[in-house]
Amino acid sequence: MAHRVCSRTVRRAITEDALLDGKLALLQPADGYRVNVDALLLAAFAATGPFAKLAVDLGAGVGAVGLVLYRVGAASSIHLVEREETLSELARENLARSGARGEAHRLDLARDRLPALLRERADLVVCNPPYFSDGSVRAQKHPLTKKARTGSLGPFVEAAARALRGTRGRAAFAYPARSLAELFAASARAGLVPKRLRLVHAHADDPARLALVELRRAKPGGLVVEAPLVEWAGQHERSPELEAIVAGHFGRG
Repeated sequence: MAHRVCSRTVRRAITEDALLDGKLALLQPADGYRVNVDALLLAAFAATGPFAKLAVDLGAGVGAVGLVLYRVGAASSIHLVEREETLSELARENLARSGARGEAHRLDLARDRLPALLRERADLVVCNPPYFSDGSVRAQKHPLTKKARTGSLGPFVEAAARALRGTRGRAAFAYPARSLAELFAASARAGLVPKRLRLVHAHADDPARLALVELRRAKPGGLVVEAPLVEWAGQHERSPELEAIVAGHFGRG
């Protein structure tokens, strides 16, 4: 793993880390909020569906989910939307290094409108939004971790609804299983309907920790609840499915 220092705006230690068994390299801050397995789980869930000519990653961070989708052949053009300047700069650099078609946009979804080229254009939207509302969890010391973990869900769901192309577009969200009702309520307010749901369990006998949800602009009903995804087969042994996802054995690549 290589280390360097980003010289733009705020000088911060940067690491270069490999995903998908080395098929994708990402620059990300050495400290604070970093890419974790939830990004890969969301990408694998989103890749199970029609090919996306244009995919939009909302709250993209350094661009992990969108770039994984490109790397596995699930999307041909990706747009990365991120509020924080440091992360947006890294997302832009990661996009250029990957060779993917697309663009990185620095936007605050609670305040800024999506650019015209993203409105009602996306075949696929992916989003790993803040999991906790402000004040609901112990404050994080690192500012980037705090901003990534806490915030309002509504702007992300509303932006997804504005980005989707007609009734064929789909939005894939990762959200805590215990807060699934909040995601469903926000989706209803934005005119989106859950059509596919998969719950992630750390171990087979544990309660679900994460919900993977596909939303569409469609009539209510018709929710397909897929078989659960179990992450660990033993105390320190990944399940075969999680092992395959971490290695990038999903999608079309």
